[in-house]
Amino acid sequence: MAVRFPYRGWLVDLDGTVYLGEQLVDGAAEAIASLRAEKRRVAFLSNKPLQTREEYAAKLTRLGIPASADDVINSSLVLARHLRALDPGAPVFVIGEPPMQAEMRAHGFEVREDAGVRWVVIAFDRTFTYAKLNTALQAVRGGARLIATNPDRTCPVEGGEIPDCAGMIAAVEAVTDQTVEIVVGKPSPIILEVALAALGCAPAESVIVGDRLETDMLMGRRLGLATILVLSGVTRPGDPRIAATAPDHVLRSIRELAE
Repeated sequence: MAVRFPYRGWLVDLDGTVYLGEQLVDGAAEAIASLRAEKRRVAFLSNKPLQTREEYAAKLTRLGIPASADDVINSSLVLARHLRALDPGAPVFVIGEPPMQAEMRAHGFEVREDAGVRWVVIAFDRTFTYAKLNTALQAVRGGARLIATNPDRTCPVEGGEIPDCAGMIAAVEAVTDQTVEIVVGKPSPIILEVALAALGCAPAESVIVGDRLETDMLMGRRLGLATILVLSGVTRPGDPRIAATAPDHVLRSIRELAE
């Protein structure tokens, strides 16, 4: 089927847009295949730092959308690259899961378990504990700065939503009385710059497809991309914020790209 939209570069969100947990959104594989058949440039853009890019690519491939690590940009990669430019090799304390820690080590950082660090990295962490919160507090008391992967309040999964990185950020900010200096994930221009470089496309010829108004749609509107909101994730039909945000297109799901 022919793609309904003219854009050359496509940035496609994953959770809530392409899949929910381990369940592919109906028609997602066909929609991506149609884009690729028409030689559109496609990259998958996720705020979620729970897996490596290789793991995301393997998941997409397993679910029926062939992908390589180079097709995926996620917030852990972007944070590690950005912080390496600011403070290469710095000692860091990571509130995050093993893939986030591995990304930091792969970019040359000294990942420590104590408070003797220059940066506290805050990511979506399903193993978040009081002990981690206390280490973050002591690190900030010792002069450490705060950086985070993404601002999402929740993550869509099969059957609902689970707490995301905003919960970890709020806890650390509350006890330290410090504000996170940099959040690299959507809607930040930091992640968009990396994504557009991967696509090889300018903002004016690109579109972002996603399920979140406050990240996907806001980033597109602010930074000159077209926007396609899908209602298969956290944003539901009838949400009054849709009219206020004014995406260029609103679809029931990604399936409609090629219908």
